[in-house]
Amino acid sequence: MPPRARRHQLTGSLVFHAYNRTNNRAPLFRAGEDYAYFIGLLRRYTESSLLSIYHWVLMRTHFHLLLEIADPRRISSFMAGLDRAYTHYHHRVYQTSGLLWQGRFGLQPIQIERYLLACARYIERNPVRAHYVAHAWEYPYSSARLHCLGIPDPVTVEAPIWERFGADAAQRMAGYISYLCDSDADEERLFRANPDPAGDDDFRGRIGIIGGRPQPGTRGAPRRAGRGTN
Repeated sequence: MPPRARRHQLTGSLVFHAYNRTNNRAPLFRAGEDYAYFIGLLRRYTESSLLSIYHWVLMRTHFHLLLEIADPRRISSFMAGLDRAYTHYHHRVYQTSGLLWQGRFGLQPIQIERYLLACARYIERNPVRAHYVAHAWEYPYSSARLHCLGIPDPVTVEAPIWERFGADAAQRMAGYISYLCDSDADEERLFRANPDPAGDDDFRGRIGIIGGRPQPGTRGAPRRAGRGTN
């Protein structure tokens, strides 16, 4: 179903829920060209083989990505570069200055086997929770259109556990639509601006230290306060 073949998960790679929001909830995307530019930035990174993006959504004031990066130590530089590149674009096009983002981006490690699909549902249901659309696949700036309707986009690749929804593309889309239409309040709280790793005790223990610094939610790291991202 996806337009590009999924790369095999690399040894040592890690999946993250990555997100950020604008300062004072100012508009992040004001026109279709803005969404297209941001998607183009994402495509540049995926084509460099730095990472694979499994699920994503671009909202008016924030974004969410569910991605796998081959070298977890590079996740911060990727996100900083993404935020910086879009800030330069936004200031140039709209003649603005100052802070675009509310603060530093959020990163939540995700255990594939237990929480990847739950995080995917949280991300792709954002436009439904915001009352933009009645169904996630009706929103044009997310991966839901590919996963539910088979409409290609430039950045999404098939998640490692996508096959559990069926033997062929039609079965997988039908199974995922059924899954996506359910909602779980506890699940949503787990991913709402939460930097703590989403996984079992063994996963949380294995996260340990990435890039030489204790990660949020692991021993030796203070927990960061959550931010109000949907």
